[in-house]
Amino acid sequence: MTDKRIIDLINEAKRPVLSYEFFPPRTDKGVEILSHTINALEKTKPDFVTITYGAGGSTREKTMQVAKILQTKNMGPVMPHLTCVGSSQAELRDIAQEFYDQGFRNIMTLRGDAPEGEESFVAPEDGLSCARDLVKLLKEQSLEFCNAVAGYPETHPEAQSAEIEMAYLKEKQDAGADFITTQLFFDNQLYFGFVEKCRAAGITIPIIPGIMPAMSLKQISRITGLCGSSFPDELAAQMESASGEGEAAEKVGLKWFTAQLKDLLSHDIPGVHLYILNKSSALDDSEFAAALASIRG
Repeated sequence: MTDKRIIDLINEAKRPVLSYEFFPPRTDKGVEILSHTINALEKTKPDFVTITYGAGGSTREKTMQVAKILQTKNMGPVMPHLTCVGSSQAELRDIAQEFYDQGFRNIMTLRGDAPEGEESFVAPEDGLSCARDLVKLLKEQSLEFCNAVAGYPETHPEAQSAEIEMAYLKEKQDAGADFITTQLFFDNQLYFGFVEKCRAAGITIPIIPGIMPAMSLKQISRITGLCGSSFPDELAAQMESASGEGEAAEKVGLKWFTAQLKDLLSHDIPGVHLYILNKSSALDDSEFAAALASIRG
């Protein structure tokens, strides 16, 4: 089975496309949770799904395993992530060829974070140092992939400046990127402002907003600390009043998440990408389920 290119789905759709992101589980319990989540979310008929990637063998093989499972589901094309971490250019070409041979036609093209225990990213020997160059490498390989790249509404935490980061995003487009998926954010105005700045900088490809439910203060503090996204004081206060953890805090986070989704869908956006943390609990919220149903009309 060969996947369709996601950029073609975006261009052909007369509504926002819906997508989810999964990550390869490390434990048997995680596999059980992911299996339940996939079965639950399959019913929402997403347009495509993505699966994250671990370099150096940490989850690389599991990425392929989960991607193959997702291909058998009614969830649209599967977009594996590919990063520069821990791989030479030859190895990256081999991985891309394997994806292609397995019928995948879409890759989320990323530099990747520094391996655990290392303070900063260092390109491996004969490797690549940025997503722009990975896009170029894949284009030179002529495998007809649709390449997505990341965009940061609040600027990448390692960026020298917002202006330099925007110029670099333009370089990723010029290298052959087909669309952008944003880092998570909790204030939709950050996304709308980011799109305006991208257009002013000559970035014309689709920009899909990515959002995540805050399921606990501890968890979301760790995640936002890593990616540089801000967390609204209002939402933090609401979650603190609900003890910060547990079911009550989850309900607060899901309410905010649903309000974000509904507001985004009320605007002219190409799609919405949901970082659902391998969980389907959001579907238990009737307003969230209704918002998803509205995408399908």
